[in-house]
Amino acid sequence: MVSFPSRFRELPHDRPLLSLAIAILTVELVGASGSIFTVQGLGQWYDTLQQPALAPPNWVFGPVWTALFALIGVALWLVWRQADSSPREAQLGFGVFVLHFVFNLGWSAVFFGIQEIGWGLVVIGILWLLIVATMWAFDRVDRRAALLLVPYLLWVSFAAYLNYRFWVLN
Repeated sequence: MVSFPSRFRELPHDRPLLSLAIAILTVELVGASGSIFTVQGLGQWYDTLQQPALAPPNWVFGPVWTALFALIGVALWLVWRQADSSPREAQLGFGVFVLHFVFNLGWSAVFFGIQEIGWGLVVIGILWLLIVATMWAFDRVDRRAALLLVPYLLWVSFAAYLNYRFWVLN
């Protein structure tokens, strides 16, 4: 009988499209869970803040994050596909990925949920470093996985700039 961990590692090879869909949908769902905090802060609080000049309209964020989460899901899938051939590197990649994702969700909780702009800046700074660490860990497994995170790093860099400007202005 094949164990669950063994079957899980083999899934991307046995059922590539299914496993790709699982990776993307998992990242999309977990990522979207942060919007619970965002919705709390929009309107009554966020709309009262002085906006940075480069702040995009609110409707931009949903499509951008959806696209970024899809790229992140593909990157995760590429690492998952190498779990058998590079088990230590893949395990490191998964570990750093999970930690980084906690900070991704944590930023929404801090900035929008508890409405702490300064602490949000701290969290997004750590998130930025963890994205770089995730890219490094993914690169050890599959260079394409690391490269798929470049748009995400650029967007979070922009978000960090906006967070800083919100902090300065408010």
